[in-house]
Amino acid sequence: MSGEMMNTKEVAQYLGIHEKQVYALIKAKRIPSTRVTGKWIFPKKLIDEWVESHAKKGLEKVRERARRIEGALLACGSNDPILDMLHTYMKKTYPEFYIFSANTGSTDGLKALNRGFTDIAWSHLLDPESGQYNIPFLPTYVPDVKAVVVNLFQRELGFLVAPENPFKINGFKDMGKKGVRFINRQKGSGTRVLLDHHLKELNIPASLIEGYDREVYTHFEVGLSILSQEADVGICTVAVAKLLGLPFIPIARESFDMILDQGTFFNKGIQAFIETLNSREFRKTVEPMGAYDFKYSGKILYSTQG
Repeated sequence: MSGEMMNTKEVAQYLGIHEKQVYALIKAKRIPSTRVTGKWIFPKKLIDEWVESHAKKGLEKVRERARRIEGALLACGSNDPILDMLHTYMKKTYPEFYIFSANTGSTDGLKALNRGFTDIAWSHLLDPESGQYNIPFLPTYVPDVKAVVVNLFQRELGFLVAPENPFKINGFKDMGKKGVRFINRQKGSGTRVLLDHHLKELNIPASLIEGYDREVYTHFEVGLSILSQEADVGICTVAVAKLLGLPFIPIARESFDMILDQGTFFNKGIQAFIETLNSREFRKTVEPMGAYDFKYSGKILYSTQG
């Protein structure tokens, strides 16, 4: 079917739900659709607008709840096990501050920041032309925000593979090997952007990769998919490889940053977060994860002028 129109099976795959749930939404008149020659069809543009509308309502509800707690901040965007550990450690050292975080992917995190749905965006988007992370995307995704980009850490990203690496994966060129089952990250995530860039460079169509359409939202989910033998390879941070004891093949060293409005930067909760990040106690806790560089942690990499 045309890319502008989808049938029930295609819209179910697009939304990541069962086809029966699509019919339930049609019956409840909760999804934009129309019937042509006895079949339901769904204009992709209207589906995208519907998804965005529901996401907006969801974020607004979370934001409203968060605002009821004094000292609370809302964050969304990318994901990293070290970031999860940092949240936990901050709760112990600064119990008066809260950061509620959602895994939406780097791109959607920046978009949410621009729309005022979140206070903080976590991001690691690579611009292949400049080699810079995140900063080149600010005019596109956060044009209405006087943004500050603060580095949290640099990390190693790579292929996580099944024990003993049976398919001898050592680069993106191996993604299309026969029999290799891949587990992907969601659209808009920095990891997905990196993958698609390399596939384009190598002229490898996504259709050749078994599992390209299987998406998860966190690095741990990638690792668990391989550990449970549901997949043979995925892309994630080195921390997951260390924690799960799986082989890891490095492919990139990334800058994982916090993007926020200049006014929010001076919030006491943000300053407490940066202090926790730079504390000796926290660094000692995450040291066993390895391959994380905190050289520029807490430093402002960019600030919008004017």
